Amino acid sequence: MDIKEIIQTTNAFLIEEFEADPAKIAPEANLKSTLELDSLDYIDLVVVIENNFGFKVNPEDFQSIATFQDFYDYVARCLKQKELV
Repeated sequence: MDIKEIIQTTNAFLIEEFEADPAKIAPEANLKSTLELDSLDYIDLVVVIENNFGFKVNPEDFQSIATFQDFYDYVARCLKQKELV
């Protein structure tokens, strides 16, 4: 899966799951404020990622994710590691 597919897949489930406004989703936008995430929403986000991409998410990893681009890069990294195993 290339980065373009990751972005399309990620945006699709974020829009559906969190009722996000597609116009507000941009690589440089803040993930938490754009999606209006609270701590329970992060748990939902972890479950959605695991179901859509098939890898286990380490909740501590979200501490370094601020923007949508950070999030896309995180998913790409995890998918690449999954392929190497």
